[in-house]
Amino acid sequence: MKGNGITYAASGVDIDLKSQFIDRLVAELRFRRKGAGKPVGVGHFTSTIPFGKSILTLGTDGVGSKLLVAKQLNRWDTVGIDCVAMNVNDTICVGAEPIALVDYIALPYPDTRIASEIGKGLNKGASLSNAEIVGGEVAVLRDMVNDVDISASCLGVVERKKVITGNAIRKGDEIVGIASSGLHSNGYTLVRKLLSESGTWLEAKFGSGTLGKELLRPTEIYVKPVLDVLKKHNVTGLANVTGGGFRNILRLKRNVRFLIDSLPRVPRIFQFLSELGGISDEEMFQTFNMGTGFVVVARKGEAEGICRTLGKNGKRAYVIGSVQQGDGVELEQYGVSYKEY
Repeated sequence: MKGNGITYAASGVDIDLKSQFIDRLVAELRFRRKGAGKPVGVGHFTSTIPFGKSILTLGTDGVGSKLLVAKQLNRWDTVGIDCVAMNVNDTICVGAEPIALVDYIALPYPDTRIASEIGKGLNKGASLSNAEIVGGEVAVLRDMVNDVDISASCLGVVERKKVITGNAIRKGDEIVGIASSGLHSNGYTLVRKLLSESGTWLEAKFGSGTLGKELLRPTEIYVKPVLDVLKKHNVTGLANVTGGGFRNILRLKRNVRFLIDSLPRVPRIFQFLSELGGISDEEMFQTFNMGTGFVVVARKGEAEGICRTLGKNGKRAYVIGSVQQGDGVELEQYGVSYKEY
């Protein structure tokens, strides 16, 4: 995949500008709680809060503009899975087990059919992750929103001594990638612009189904397989490959080089999008998961065993690289590297 075509930023989402927005916002959040339960570790995939002998985690995320594809196809039964997945997959990145979620749905008018379908997806996601949806909020905002938006917040828990931050990562560690189910819930602003500018219809044949069906494929939920890995193997880092693509791995640790040199063949949907817009490899790998939705970093000698454990849990996994001296993430096969998140 080579090219210099349309970018995520040109389609309306500049991830660098978004990072600047977040930095400016966080700079104003100077208040720190006093007393028990003072939060620590803000800046990872989820935030951590000491609670006795345990650590609670709290994070939030949404489905994003994938919802506009659901609207166009008038199919809402899968996006609830995406909403749960985006939250619980972040939660496990510190070794925590997600235990409960609350959802937030904003919409211009209430539609009971849409409510039922979204509810089915939320319930399926809860079942797949063993995290109960304990409450939520529905806001009817006719004067503020034109379409349905879904997000959630997730509460998780982990023993203090079992928290995984990435600090323990060192040279020689191995990197395992777990297969994604497709696009998951990232990059859809770019996807929709590509389809619009090329005149490609969601009803177009793709594989054994349609392009629309492929784009609505739910985000993979990694909770149960990854928690099983943590019980059996020496893991030093965990990363959810979501917004920011492979740049997300930089969250784990600085001053080491994550050398990724054995990625499997990129799934057809990503090749299709790259060719459709003439998108460069650098842009593709910082926008999409490219077939690898989650990354496990572990001590040397653990990787093959981790792949077997994941396989027994129904997940395709493969050794994709190792940790080396240096800095950043390097995708050797594609001549792409990232130094900043």
